[in-house]
This record gives sequence, C-alpha cells and structure tokens, in this order.
Amino acid sequence: MHYTNEQIAALVKEDKVHRDVYTDPEIFKIEMDRIWGRSWIYVGHESQVKNPGDYFATSIGTQNVIMTRHTDGLVHVLFNRCSHKGAQLIGDACGHAKQMRCPYHGYIFDTAGTLIHIPQEEGYAGSPYGKGKDESNIKRVARVDSYRGLVFASLSASGPDLRTWLGGAALSIDNMADRSPQGELEIAGGCFRYVHDSNWKMFVENLNDAMHPMVVHQSSAGTAKRVFDDLGMEQDKVPFELEMLSPFASDYEFFEKMGLTAWDNGHSVTGGKVSIHSAYSPIPGYAEALIDAYGEEKTKDILSINRHNTVVYPSFTLKGVITSIRVVKPIAVNKTVIESWVFRQVGAPEELFQRSITYCNLVNSHANLVGPDDQEAYHRMQYGLETKDDNEWVSQHRYLGADEINEDGEKTSTGTSDMVFRHQFETWKAYMTKEEAA
Repeated sequence: MHYTNEQIAALVKEDKVHRDVYTDPEIFKIEMDRIWGRSWIYVGHESQVKNPGDYFATSIGTQNVIMTRHTDGLVHVLFNRCSHKGAQLIGDACGHAKQMRCPYHGYIFDTAGTLIHIPQEEGYAGSPYGKGKDESNIKRVARVDSYRGLVFASLSASGPDLRTWLGGAALSIDNMADRSPQGELEIAGGCFRYVHDSNWKMFVENLNDAMHPMVVHQSSAGTAKRVFDDLGMEQDKVPFELEMLSPFASDYEFFEKMGLTAWDNGHSVTGGKVSIHSAYSPIPGYAEALIDAYGEEKTKDILSINRHNTVVYPSFTLKGVITSIRVVKPIAVNKTVIESWVFRQVGAPEELFQRSITYCNLVNSHANLVGPDDQEAYHRMQYGLETKDDNEWVSQHRYLGADEINEDGEKTSTGTSDMVFRHQFETWKAYMTKEEAA
C-alpha cells in the first residue's frame, strides 16, 4: 500500500507500535529512504583505510558505498558504481589500489572518484561525458565526517553536524577511545558477519532490553553462572570466560539498578557505573599504562565508566569496556546482516585485545553461546508478528509515565523500562513523517 504521513504516524502510539513496522515491505522501503537516507550512518574506522589507496566496501542502508583514503590523506565515501554503465566497481570487501578500474569497459577512476582514463576517449568528443566533467566522476556521499576515528556518512546534504547529532552517545565513543593509553583505536583482523531472519529494529531494541537476559540466556549464561558460583565457593581461579558469561544471567534487580539513558536522535545506553562488564579481573600492567598516559585521576574516571550497550541509532552499537562494535546492515524487511568488529587499544597490553576477541567469540559469534539465544528470540518474534491474529499491536507499556527528563532533554529510567523503545519510535516517527530531507 502507499502510506501517507498520517498513516505512518498512526503506527506509533505512546505505549505501543503496530506490528507492520516490523513486517511490511513498504514500510521498510520508506525507512531506507527517510531514516537510513537522512541520518548519520556508521561506515567504518579510519584504520581500515590507513594508507592512500586503501579501500573498504560497505553499505549505507541498501546503498553500496566505498570508503577510500586518497593521496591527499582525506577519507572519501563514494557510491560503488561506475559513472558510465553503472557496474559495481569494487567487489571485494577491502584492499589496496592506486586506481579503481571498472570491470566492464575499463574506465579508470582515482580514489577520490575522479575519472582519469577512458578507452577510445575520442568517441566522447563533443559530448557532456568525459574527463574533467563532474557528472562523469563517481558520485560522493553528500556528507562525511569522523569522530575519534569512527567514520560516519549521510546521504542527505542537510541536517545537524555529526558531533551535535551524537549528543550524549559521544561520551561512550570517547570512553572507548580513551581506554587506549594513546587515545587511539584500530580495527584488527576481520569480523563476524551473520544473517538474522528478522527486522533490523529487533536487534537494535534488544541491545537495551534488560527484561530478556535471565530468560533468553538461561541455558547458556545460566549454566555458566552456576559453574562460576561453584568455583568461587571453592576459591579456585575463575576462568575469564565465566566472568564474561555469568553476568548475563543476573537477576532482575541487577538489571533494574543499571538504569537506562536516552538522548535525542534515538541514541540510548544501558548502565553507567555498573554493568555486566564492571567486575572483570584486572589485566596486569593496563592500569599502569593508563596512569602513565593520563595520570591517576583521569584513569580513575576512564575506568569508572561501565556502560553496557550504547545504541547509536540506527546503525551500530558499541561496548566500551571490551572495545567492540556491532554494525547493522538492513537487507529486507525480515533480513538483517550484523557485523561484529573488535578494536585494538593502541599502546595497551595485548591481553586486553585478546580478552575482547574472546568475548566476541563467546557472545557475538553465531556459532557459540549467547548470540544464538538472541537469534532464536528474533526469529520467533518476526514469525510471530507475521501471524495475522486480532492483536495488531506490540506492547511498550512497561514503566509508562515514569521517565525522568532533564533540561537538556536527556531521559532516564529504571533499567527494565520500555522507555528506550518508546524513545526510538519517537525518533522513527519523526524521520518517517518528514517527506523532505532533514
């Protein structure tokens, strides 16, 4: 069906949303245009294009793009299509090339997207296509900016600048970068890339959902917690893998106390001073390296922040303590690719990086413990909502009316509230009912 703005707005109530927001292909198409086509979207990290000629092929919503480092040292984000016949220029995920050559007719572009060679160029004499003509270059994404090395792009030429748009979520990025003694992160190695047969919003919402861990992760983390408790009572050294897994099975009171915070543009976070990561064993030499770099007071401030999952709406989530991110790639209304990347903290002990790798192996891998629990939940929600019974609405009633809002518009609530979901859909509706670019 063709949705009017009024019909889209009617899908979101104060305390519930219509199931079509997860199941209707037409709604998905509008999201790709009005949310993913207007917001700042995470593209990659500067370390993935460290040297001139490096490239990284990725996507913004359903649009294929290439992040490149040009000879001028600048990072560019280009649409991944030849300006001639539209063939995809880069087929592999990453690499290095001084130039980009179209695999169809051999037209050559530099890494800033400028057309520099046309076979049999005389055939274009007198035409508007050719070298030195802007419309013949690879089109660049409208806006590109970075924050602490994380590169964002927007398909829209208008809207707030990146730092303003990030708001309170910037603190999570700052803390993640500051955990390096040099204030610098780098992507190391590849990523876990796996497909969920569910709508992209289910993953994004789940990251701040504190009502599911003790249920969904009962068999995996619950078992780990029992082993953890047994070893603790025997005063044996507890393996770090158990330190990672057992907090997922904490009780409602623990998650309640973690709290929730939400900022403009749909961003939100679980936890602050306390989270499931706040009781990890110290790594020898790490605190000392931070103190040498920052001094004792700032080091204490850095390590005192234990945010759980920060959602940078709509495209990625981050965990500062284990310096990793998960990137959301919508494919269809019921298909989403999730990429899990790990950063190395430059100047920190190698054991810290290995701990982050271990965490992602145990939790974010589709072939391990915690992640498959969530995937099963998403699968059941997606197919449950496609059942056309008389109940067309998805509840968001928990702690309705109990949110606290300060003068800056920051919202806070108890940890198991539905506040963040209501907040995300306020943002969703604002994007979706504004026809012209923000």
